[in-house]
Amino acid sequence: MQQYFVKKGSFDFVRTSASADVRTPLRMTRLKICKHAWTFFVVATIAVVGSLGANAQWAAGQAPPAKAKAAQSVAFAPVEQWKAAVVSGDAAKLRALYSTNPAARVVLASGEAGAETDVAFWIGLKVRRMKIEVVQSESPQAGVQQVAFEAEIASAAQGKPRTVYVIVGQLWQNQGGQWRIAATKRSDLARLQQPLDTSKEIYVPGLNAHTEIADALKLAAKQHRRVLVVFGANWCYDCHVLDKAFQRPDVQAVLKPNYEVVHVDVGQGEKNQDIMQQYKVPMAKGIPAIAVLDSDGKLLYSQQGGEFEKARVLGPEDVIAFLNKWKPTG
Repeated sequence: MQQYFVKKGSFDFVRTSASADVRTPLRMTRLKICKHAWTFFVVATIAVVGSLGANAQWAAGQAPPAKAKAAQSVAFAPVEQWKAAVVSGDAAKLRALYSTNPAARVVLASGEAGAETDVAFWIGLKVRRMKIEVVQSESPQAGVQQVAFEAEIASAAQGKPRTVYVIVGQLWQNQGGQWRIAATKRSDLARLQQPLDTSKEIYVPGLNAHTEIADALKLAAKQHRRVLVVFGANWCYDCHVLDKAFQRPDVQAVLKPNYEVVHVDVGQGEKNQDIMQQYKVPMAKGIPAIAVLDSDGKLLYSQQGGEFEKARVLGPEDVIAFLNKWKPTG
């Protein structure tokens, strides 16, 4: 699991005043981004600061606060218009939703780009279907809307339809009665669904990992299964990615009948190191990390090269292939 941080940058946003035909600079402060998921979780306040220049500070953050989740029910029609333009493949309609004065800012993992780059990305996906999960939609002041969502996309960009995921943050402004995207940030495409926070307690504090493994071996022996030992921690983003992958129906179809799963908490690298050493899983190669045992406790596989450490870049077929390779035979 790697840590990432966002450098602060400067952005100029303007809003058309409702009371006069003037453009008012806006200051955005404390725009919090969950960098691990590449999404915006906004706890910002946006205030009018007068007619002298403006800037926005984008600060590194972690998972969204509780109040962000409460915003899920807030509908925002322009996002549905944006989605419709993407699904229909209408580049002209999509382009019209981006601010031109000032030019929309598009923030990518590789750096900044313009609206044309974003339009080309979405049209190029050849979207056949899109499902959006909104995790935040709020209006800090009139004429401004901040939205964060994960999109599950059926894409035909590579011929055969496949499902991909992308996390998007959008800052919308009402410019002369027309809502337009003033800034947007999106993740790279992922083949596994990415968690939008790390609040789930996968690794339960206080459990005795030795006992958990012993119990799993007893069950495995009775049911002709193997034991999948997953080393990780609740703070680890990729551990949550892998956990979400394990919940997929196609993965469950292989996982559930063939494995007993034991989650072993490594804390910050100080917990259960004796078990990692026993199963020859090097902590230095990162987490999540996996060992596979047969029902009598014999080590069949140990993760030596950090194969699951960047779970976010794996596809469901990778996880399924691994489980099929090490499941019981006969």
